[in-house]
Amino acid sequence: MSFTADRLLLFGATGDLAQRMLLPSLCALDADGLLSDDLRIVGTARSQMSTAEYRQFARQALEKFLPADRRGGLATFLNRISYVAVDATTIEGYDELATAVGNYDNGLAIFLSTAPSLFEATIAGLDHAGLTKGNVRIGLEKPLGTSLETSQEINDAVARAFSEDRIFRIDHYLGKETVQNLLALRFANLLFEPIWNAKYIDHVQITVAETVGLEGRVAFYDDAGALRDMVQNHMLQLLALVAMEPPTSFDATSVRDEKVKVLRALREVGDAETVTGQYRAGAVSGAAVPGYDDELGKDSSTETFVAIKAHVDNWRWKGVPFYLRTGKRLPERVTEIVIQFRCIPHSIFAGRGATTKPNRLVIGIQPEENVQLSMMAKVPGLDREGLRLRSVPLDIAMPDAFSGTVRRIAYERLLLDLVEGDQTLFVRRDEVEAQWEWIDAIRALWAEAGITPKPYGAGSWGPSAAIALAERDGVSWHDE
Repeated sequence: MSFTADRLLLFGATGDLAQRMLLPSLCALDADGLLSDDLRIVGTARSQMSTAEYRQFARQALEKFLPADRRGGLATFLNRISYVAVDATTIEGYDELATAVGNYDNGLAIFLSTAPSLFEATIAGLDHAGLTKGNVRIGLEKPLGTSLETSQEINDAVARAFSEDRIFRIDHYLGKETVQNLLALRFANLLFEPIWNAKYIDHVQITVAETVGLEGRVAFYDDAGALRDMVQNHMLQLLALVAMEPPTSFDATSVRDEKVKVLRALREVGDAETVTGQYRAGAVSGAAVPGYDDELGKDSSTETFVAIKAHVDNWRWKGVPFYLRTGKRLPERVTEIVIQFRCIPHSIFAGRGATTKPNRLVIGIQPEENVQLSMMAKVPGLDREGLRLRSVPLDIAMPDAFSGTVRRIAYERLLLDLVEGDQTLFVRRDEVEAQWEWIDAIRALWAEAGITPKPYGAGSWGPSAAIALAERDGVSWHDE
């Protein structure tokens, strides 16, 4: 549906996501003049407070989480906001919410960030109050279920009130500049696309490493674990962007059609192709940290680390392994994609005592956004004792390459697209369900084979079995 909303309704308006990401993103967009003057924002949550109290709450969040140089016109932004307390589990309160939203003939965008168990009740409340009719679209923040079955239940509940073209499923990784730049790298440069296949690429590594532990997400994380928290959404979306065929154009339908083909081509994982772990007490960045069970306050079989050897069974990627790993309490915070190219078929330098290394492309997503391509070069010198070659990096640090460009929060892009109606960077239902189908098969494998998390010390790169997973194929993880 093509319309730019002049009303934005934020559920979970007092939550951590709203304080850290949503309010700062909206304020920054406003400061840059990217929000329409007539856009009004209505926040809602269970907490009882007046609009004036909520504006003060929002001000404190912005002063804490948004740099001062991006807070231009703070008072003007706060004046856009009103607040209504609603208990999503009951129908009461939604009529008052509808009154606060007011006339939305020009369009209403809803951002729904709530527990999966509340999705159906919330949609019913919105429908009761007439907030699903006409020019309305809805953004859904993860988690969208805990399995294929529960995901389908949520999607069915939403679909009863909203058509697919009005549903915007959010994966905030897709709002990151470097993730979007992956598409530009592949499809705007003749250099890469002809060699982006099994003939030239040996393997792909995708790492999402965190140094933090539970960080206030105790109940959610122990129910979810690393596989459902990170692999099911962020990592599979990164894999799909790396492996997808060229779309016919850069629009929502074309891009998402190609991603879902990749997800459906994922081979079922065998028990020797997955490693799961849970951190124990150790040290991260020189500071002692407790083990997972200690933080949780009880014994648990939830995994905080996963490594997987995956395959995409199609012509382009025949025989190319995709190594995925993610975990908490690892030595550094890093998200990156490594494209390891094959060795040259014949070295003309071997007779001169020189060795060559295969090229490697590293796409850094966080904490720094950069692209690095390693190339072989001759070491300067007369070479009387033999020719020397060395792998040298060609670095493109995005902040340096585009000086003067503001480094945006990922949610800025996604919230703006939600308001304006561009679905390209959002996830379609068939994508979500293809992801869950693959993840559910892994969880069933773990249960059937009795696979339980292996311990690893906080501050390490996970269980030694994760290193062996790659080394059996002669591969080393990029940190080694």
